[in-house]
Amino acid sequence: MKVKYLIIGAGPTGLGAANRLRELGEDSFAVLERLEHTGGLSASFTDPAGFTWDIGGHVIFSHYEYFDALLDDLLDGKYLEHQRESWVRACGTWVPYPFQNNIRHLPPETRWKCVQGLFEKNRPQEHPQNFGQWIDHVFGPGIAEVFLRPYNFKVWATPPDEMQYSWIGERVSVIELESVLKSIVLEQDDVGWGPNNTFRFPLTGGTGQIFRKLAERVQDAIHTQQSVAEVDAEARTVRTEQGLRVEYEYLLNTAPLDLLAGQWLCQRNEAMTRAAAGLSHNGVYVAGVGLDKRDHPANSRCWMYFPEDDAPFYRTTNFHNYSPNNVADPGNQLAFMCETSFSEHKPEDKNTLMQRTVDGLVNTTLLEPDRKDDLLTRWETSVGYGYPVPCLQRDEALREIQPRLERLGIFSRGRFGGWKYEVGNMDHSVMQGVEWAERMIQNTNEKTYSWE
Repeated sequence: MKVKYLIIGAGPTGLGAANRLRELGEDSFAVLERLEHTGGLSASFTDPAGFTWDIGGHVIFSHYEYFDALLDDLLDGKYLEHQRESWVRACGTWVPYPFQNNIRHLPPETRWKCVQGLFEKNRPQEHPQNFGQWIDHVFGPGIAEVFLRPYNFKVWATPPDEMQYSWIGERVSVIELESVLKSIVLEQDDVGWGPNNTFRFPLTGGTGQIFRKLAERVQDAIHTQQSVAEVDAEARTVRTEQGLRVEYEYLLNTAPLDLLAGQWLCQRNEAMTRAAAGLSHNGVYVAGVGLDKRDHPANSRCWMYFPEDDAPFYRTTNFHNYSPNNVADPGNQLAFMCETSFSEHKPEDKNTLMQRTVDGLVNTTLLEPDRKDDLLTRWETSVGYGYPVPCLQRDEALREIQPRLERLGIFSRGRFGGWKYEVGNMDHSVMQGVEWAERMIQNTNEKTYSWE
């Protein structure tokens, strides 16, 4: 097979690129996908009990007019809009998100501990060299100990001191002592922070519905169950493990960058291989637990965070609140979707994780103990690449790998293709593909992704 543009991966970035190529009048392209389905980490699945599950707690919000218009077209009005309601479970109680903005809900002694830590004299004044030090420098020892350090280790499966903090941007709410004291004294919550304060969700089919619809537009160009084995940049060919050989002029890779630069590329050198080895990531195990509502106390929460060790998961989503059609019997059932990270820093026994997840739901008051044997479904999946970790070596690795790839006619974009978590949301990922396609056809500059 021979095409002008070859795309590796049929996730949000690859599908966004393919769709935009076609919109711009280009039909000489192909998409290789190693799995039998499209959507990547944004795919959704329906289990035998009729419950729909995502691979993690995705919500749809946007920074782009193009993405908004695309969603409107794909979903054709068949979506729900939500006001975010998220909470943190800590110290035996529930604290509205962002935690550091709402510590007034903590027990008195812990509340004071957090306030004390915010006094300048109690915070390290040296310029931070990593994410852990940044937490201590900005929030002090109280909030760091109670929430930010343990939670970030649970979600990243990486010690905060081994991460940089340039990725933070709009991801972490930074507060001042005055606003914390005002919240406590006036008994006012601050829950409006963040770009995902409002979000949309498909009425049916989970998040994957978006990308099933997008894939339909370029279905003739998608080749599933084709795992890349080799990329020869000099010959401009890609060979798959299944024996397919594709000639191309330009290549967009949306698969993990460390695989491309460290294993697949024939022209990799020692520096590139070393840089690829310096990139780090975690994996994520997702457990879906479904049950009849019966006398279970209903709540309006969207999702909840768990920094403590009484549950293995770092986040649980009330998936039944995203859309009533995520359960088999709308309105009469509950769906808890729980995420647990793992890595060499934080190994997890996946054989026991489902039972530990159910126990964690009990420990955190989301599930009554007598309902443990009364569950309708237990669904699980595990992905080896969950989050690209902004480790201390990341930026240097990207500066080594990405320019060399582009000199070879290879562009690597997307959540793991670009390896920049700060532009790894769903809208960012789609737009990285869109902007690459526009660069190829219209010679315009990409705006979302940069390794510099």
